[in-house]
Amino acid sequence: MDLNPVGLLLSIGRSRAIAQIRRAAFGERTTVINVSTADMEAQHPPAPGSLSWRLSSHPITLLTFLGFRVSSLLVYLFGMLFTDNLVMIFIITILLLAADFYYLKNIAGRRLVGLRWWNEVDPSTGGSHWVFESSEPGTKIINATDSRFFWLAIYAQPVLWILLAIVALFSLKFIWLPLIAIALVLTITNTLAFSRCDKFSQASNIAGSALNSGNIAGSIASNMFGRLFR
Repeated sequence: MDLNPVGLLLSIGRSRAIAQIRRAAFGERTTVINVSTADMEAQHPPAPGSLSWRLSSHPITLLTFLGFRVSSLLVYLFGMLFTDNLVMIFIITILLLAADFYYLKNIAGRRLVGLRWWNEVDPSTGGSHWVFESSEPGTKIINATDSRFFWLAIYAQPVLWILLAIVALFSLKFIWLPLIAIALVLTITNTLAFSRCDKFSQASNIAGSALNSGNIAGSIASNMFGRLFR
C-alpha cells in the first residue's frame, strides 16, 4: 500500500486542529462551570443556623468549647495507643473534663447562648440552691449557629459516655467505670443546669412580655377614658 506524503501531512494537521478545538471547547466549558458554581455560592450563602463555625458570632469560644468536649473522649478512647500508663490517662481525662465543666459553666454558656448558673449555699440554714442567670431579651442576640452547636454538644456528650459505660460493662473492663462515673456526673450536671436555666429564661421572657402587654393595655385604656371624660 503506497502512502501519499501530502495526504499524510494533511491528516496529521487535521488531527491536531481537531484536538486543539476539543481542548478549547472543554476548557471553555470548565470555565463556565466554575463561574456558575461561584455565582451560585455567592447568591446562596449558608442558611443561618447551619453547622458551620464560620457563621458563629464567637468562633474562638465555640471552637474552644467543642475542643474541650471532644478532647476528653479522644483521650479515653485512644490514650492506650500512645501509653500503657492507665494512671496518666485517668489524670489527663479528668483534667480535661474539669476544664470542660468550668469553661462551659462560666464562659461558653454565657457567650454562646446568654445563660449562666451557679450554686449558692445559705449560711444560716446550710442548704444549697441553684441560681440561674440569662441575658436580657433586648441586650443580646443569640446566634442560631452558636445555639445549635451548644445544645447538640451539651446533650450528645452524656449519651456518648453512657454508651462507653455499656461497652465497658460488656467487655468486663470495670477499671474504667470510676472514670466514666466522674465524666457522667460532670456532664449531666451541666446538662441539667443549663436545661433548667433555659426553661427559666423562657418563662421569665413570657412573664415579662405579659407584664409589658398588660402595662400597654392599661395605658391605652386610661388614655381612652381620659379623652372620653375630658
